[in-house]
Amino acid sequence: MPVEGGSSSGSASAARHPKQKRKAHSLSIRRTNSTEERPPGLQRGDMLEGQDSKLPLSLRSNLLDLFGQIEREFENLYIENLELRREIDSLNERLTGDGQTIEGGDPTKGALKTKASHSTSQLSQKLKTTYKASTSKIVSSFKATTGSRALCQLLKEYVGHRDGIWDLSITRTQPVVLGTASADHSALLWSIETGKCLLRYAGHAGSVNSIKFHPTEQMALTASGDQTAHIWRYMVQLPAPQPPPDVSALCDDDQDSSDREEGEVDGEGPCEVPTVRVATATLKSHQGVVIAADWLVGGRQVVTASWDRAANLYEVETSELVHALTGHDQELTHCCTHPTQRLVVTSSRDTTFRLWDFRDPSIHSVNVFQGHTDTVTSAVFTVGDNVVSGSDDRTVKVWDLKNMRSPIATIRTDSAVNRISVSANQRIIALPHDNRQVRLFDMSGVRLARLPRSNRMGHRRMVCCTAWNEENQSCNLFTCGFDRQAIGWNINIPALLQEK
Repeated sequence: MPVEGGSSSGSASAARHPKQKRKAHSLSIRRTNSTEERPPGLQRGDMLEGQDSKLPLSLRSNLLDLFGQIEREFENLYIENLELRREIDSLNERLTGDGQTIEGGDPTKGALKTKASHSTSQLSQKLKTTYKASTSKIVSSFKATTGSRALCQLLKEYVGHRDGIWDLSITRTQPVVLGTASADHSALLWSIETGKCLLRYAGHAGSVNSIKFHPTEQMALTASGDQTAHIWRYMVQLPAPQPPPDVSALCDDDQDSSDREEGEVDGEGPCEVPTVRVATATLKSHQGVVIAADWLVGGRQVVTASWDRAANLYEVETSELVHALTGHDQELTHCCTHPTQRLVVTSSRDTTFRLWDFRDPSIHSVNVFQGHTDTVTSAVFTVGDNVVSGSDDRTVKVWDLKNMRSPIATIRTDSAVNRISVSANQRIIALPHDNRQVRLFDMSGVRLARLPRSNRMGHRRMVCCTAWNEENQSCNLFTCGFDRQAIGWNINIPALLQEK
């Protein structure tokens, strides 16, 4: 490497030369005001009186005592230095007699290096002995995490969208299919068993942010960035089930799912399936992005949540606005309805969520809950009398509807939480995270498992939403993310609860 200035190397060598000379000489300390240098018979008081100073005599005496103590300390260091020098010289003579070479040509460095290596090895041995138990604990915890693969197994991947997937849902009527809402302006319906795309809805002019299915009929409700919510009908026919894939062939496959290009699509693309382009009903009362929508119990009314800071309640048959639910200070992020009662919960960026009660036709009450310190990304009802809220403050809280003053459980995580879901039968909470993780907890806040995430399974980008399907005596969890795919997982509930 070139050095600035032509004489820099010469001056550096000249600077090193006297430094090496000084190393060769023993350390010497010039002693001043020592008692050995005092003339015979001269006492401390005589010395102090013979010197001109404006300081009081007592103060000068104290200073002299302190300087004397400092001198003795330096003297002890000097003697110790001489002893160490003699010891180093003797060690170097032994090494020279044994025929060992000293690195760098400096015998002092060689001896010190030998001592340092010996002490380092002893310290290393102590560290190994001291932390052996804690290391084994860490290893056992990793084993427990990898054991979650037996509890949560990959069922199917659903690939066909051309942009990130914001939301997904399972139909409540037969045939049971999976619905996904994507930023590519479309919603797709999928066969859960085969992973085949069955139908495409292309009626929106903006990102499709939410999808929910009617409780008894083959109708879907989608919310969009085009400031509308659509209700549309669908008819699908499930394909014949395919034989299970060869596991050995999957293991030998060299192509990794993470190696796919962003625009690459597996299976049938959305253009190759039947497409619905006209909505049965269009709900147009919002002045901003409609971020979520849901059906009230019975399916005669729907509620929508928007970035215009309001939630709207509509009649399905007439598409008329019944109530405008206002009060949030910032944009809404989600809305959810109770499975058996006329209750609605809305969440917002104002760090609150609100509970709207429509059980009494004459009174529409609202309660505001401030349990988070950042955006409340979602709040959902459980089959029981609970509300579970998730937030960007990296916490999830479980609330009792009968006493909402404080949460009954708090789950703390290491990443922001997106749209959560709770299984109806086992009441297990699935948490999708910004850091691509999906974790499972029970209602008391105990962690049960983490979905596997590797190159061959799991999401490669942010996980946006989760949804449960507990039909046919099995428990499946579906997740979607901004990597343009949805994934189905088979959850071994008995084993999961046994691990707990």
